[in-house]
Amino acid sequence: MRNRPFQQIDVFTAAPGYGNPVAVVLDGTGLDDAAMQHFARWTNLSETTFVLPPTDAQADYQLRIFTPGGELPFAGHPTLGSCHAWLAAGGQPKRADVIVQQCAKGLVPIRREAVGGGERLAFAAPPVAMSAPSPAVLAQVAAALGLKAAQIAKAQLLDNGPVWLGLLLHDADAVLALEPQHSVLADLGQKVGVAGVHQAQGATQLISRSNREARAFGAAADAPAIEVRAFAAPIGVNEDPVTGSLNASLAQWLIGTGDLPAQYVAAQGTALGRAGRVHIAQAGDGQVWVGGDCVGVVRGEVTL
Repeated sequence: MRNRPFQQIDVFTAAPGYGNPVAVVLDGTGLDDAAMQHFARWTNLSETTFVLPPTDAQADYQLRIFTPGGELPFAGHPTLGSCHAWLAAGGQPKRADVIVQQCAKGLVPIRREAVGGGERLAFAAPPVAMSAPSPAVLAQVAAALGLKAAQIAKAQLLDNGPVWLGLLLHDADAVLALEPQHSVLADLGQKVGVAGVHQAQGATQLISRSNREARAFGAAADAPAIEVRAFAAPIGVNEDPVTGSLNASLAQWLIGTGDLPAQYVAAQGTALGRAGRVHIAQAGDGQVWVGGDCVGVVRGEVTL
């Protein structure tokens, strides 16, 4: 065991304490799978990452991503938070405008976007495989969420590394009102991402509720187009505060169906007292970029 540089980054927020934290071990060399998994359980965050030298010549660094329950091939908020930590620790990318992360899903480009007087990171959403969910599983999930069939506008299995059952509800209020039976979702082994569009009528109250903490801390109160919640009991996280991989696949799905515009902001974490904001933009070539502010909260060393 030895001391290793460590940071904890709050992602999808400019106000510490209102996004989704990720623990980043900036030197994971020499650690085996069991040691990484043990530390991820100890941090008890939705994800803990380990930065390693790349084995692909195109990459700037390699990343391994662990939840308390297992390793992920890709995840969004750990990608942005780890990149932020790597840059803050003096990481020098091969290109000035793009950082390339290597992970089990492959190479993930991360671009640096000028925002006001600062910088926002955005990752290129990996390709997503979409398929119709099993009607039986959909019915079981709906029951675990307390939803009636008529409340679900659309459903799709979304696989961009993590696999989510994506549900589109008719409005954001229904998303915020969900009280899932997490033990049932865990037994089903199905992660569920739920989204609802903010309607023009009554949207002011919903937006005010989800922006309250952000305004209190001086963060940009971007009016969200949709409200998102992520239930991931099968991997040991009942509800993830803000989820980049889910928002990436939701964007690819719902922009493709015409339910959402090519550029929008998603709110997530409202039900948990967070104020996460995910910035989605589809480029002219069809590539979806998923961006978010990052702020360092903890910096030091960890003995591993």
